[in-house]
Amino acid sequence: MWGPRHVSLCLLLILMLFIGSSRSKSSFHHHDHHYMEPERKMQIFSDRVTCIGCVLIVSLVEQLAQVHNTSAQKAMESLCMYLPEQEGIRGVCILIAEFFGPNLIKLLNNRLNPDVICHAVKLCKTEPDQPICHLYKKPVQNSEVVSGVLFKICSFPLFKKICETIESSVPAEDYDQDYFSAFPSLRGYHWRGRDCNDIDKSIYPGRSPEDWDAFHDSNCNGIWGFDPEDGIPYEKKLCEGTDAKGIVVLGDSAAAHFHIPPEWITTMNMSRNSFSNMALAISNELDWPQFSLYTGFENSTIGGWTQSLYLRLRDWNRCNHRDYQNIARNGGAFDNLQDYIKSLARNQQLDKPVVVFYALIGNDVCNPHPDTLKHMTTPQKLKANVLMELNYLDTHVPNGSHVILMSLVDGRLVWDTLHDKYHPIGELNKDVTYAQYYKFMSCLTSNPCEGWMNRNETLRNLTTERAEQLSSALQEIAATKNFNHFKVTYFENLYQKVIAKWKRLGGNAWDLLEPVDGFHPNQISSAVGADLIWEEVLQRWPGVFGKQNPFNQEIIAKFGDQGGH
Repeated sequence: MWGPRHVSLCLLLILMLFIGSSRSKSSFHHHDHHYMEPERKMQIFSDRVTCIGCVLIVSLVEQLAQVHNTSAQKAMESLCMYLPEQEGIRGVCILIAEFFGPNLIKLLNNRLNPDVICHAVKLCKTEPDQPICHLYKKPVQNSEVVSGVLFKICSFPLFKKICETIESSVPAEDYDQDYFSAFPSLRGYHWRGRDCNDIDKSIYPGRSPEDWDAFHDSNCNGIWGFDPEDGIPYEKKLCEGTDAKGIVVLGDSAAAHFHIPPEWITTMNMSRNSFSNMALAISNELDWPQFSLYTGFENSTIGGWTQSLYLRLRDWNRCNHRDYQNIARNGGAFDNLQDYIKSLARNQQLDKPVVVFYALIGNDVCNPHPDTLKHMTTPQKLKANVLMELNYLDTHVPNGSHVILMSLVDGRLVWDTLHDKYHPIGELNKDVTYAQYYKFMSCLTSNPCEGWMNRNETLRNLTTERAEQLSSALQEIAATKNFNHFKVTYFENLYQKVIAKWKRLGGNAWDLLEPVDGFHPNQISSAVGADLIWEEVLQRWPGVFGKQNPFNQEIIAKFGDQGGH
């Protein structure tokens, strides 16, 4: 049976072979307005990510051989040994090396560039009348190139399932089917508050307490029982009237906190420890919601520090413990949010109000198409989608909730900040800049944001112009539309504010971007952003987060960490 554990392995192997393309499929799928057979779409996607993965793996092997002054064969063996043993990850790497290793090693020994090698063994395919895509400058030619055809990874029955992307917005392990889980990844409590009783559907984070939780913790906030001196339940004594509520984010890969650890593709200090977090990362789709701007709660292990709106709201009112839901997806956009908004877990009659953040900051203008402008969401289409989604929320969130529409980002920062700097894969030999990386992805029609990750300044400006039009549409909705169960507000220019604050603290703009994908806001950016949103919302709309609980210290004294996370 193909269960959640197999899904984890499936996603892990996709990363190992096809790293760097996690957003391409979603963008390709959601913004393709021309009909194409699903099988053909999957084939094109598979071809592109196979090429990207091949170039990456060959680059790592080549660089490991250089760093350790060893043979390509020894370097490939070392790379496999660095990978974790759990779930057979290392064993699969060894199997792949047996299939493809001899041909790759022969070509590496002929001192060919990794992209030339991947074309030679047919793991990079060139469509008729299309250019050959190169990551490295001035490809070396060699008459001894092996021209034999290797079958693609996905053509092997063993890997067929592995090559299928499996996306879900609800926990894979949820025994009582209440959309909350006691398992961390695979959309478990890294994404939404931990279920303190996963065999009872009436017990879950965010609900109003049953009988004030005198005898059990019905809402998993760790506050229950009664004071023996007066018989009053602690939940009633410490939480009643404090306007407790939860945090929900409906978002994209930035809200989910997409991150590929740079130590996975930098060879100078590569070791087994470099990949210690790989299985967990893949089971979370290369997202790290447990550290994110909106719902982070664990201390960061990927650089920077963790600060989130959930943590700020929890410190504001300890009755909000565990009440968070990160409903974000790689490739998420206003034109596909309806595909996963229904995974929101909120009962309009039984549960507490929520603060919902619409944080879809770029995918409506970001796509991999060469004619990218034609595939961007229009303001008219965005309005229709958002109103449909807000009307859905109005029938599901409790009265007294709030919705905050986040403006789209101005992504010109990406090119302006990074284009002339070296990508991590090019750091060792100073041979791959971000400009080359973006061009390579564009050639493969796999650039996650053709409009901004492009040397064409006019195109970058036009992409920002469309993003501003979409943001204006969101602002208009917030100013003119009313709903029965929540108020709508609009928050603009978050990341411009983050950059300005970080520069005032002495930092540089490039400190705020993910180094591997060269596109997403990183851990520092998320932490700074959480504080900025919190402070501005308190100042402009003081009722959104409810009242500060005067009993917080009593809750801490009585219940400690409230069961943790």
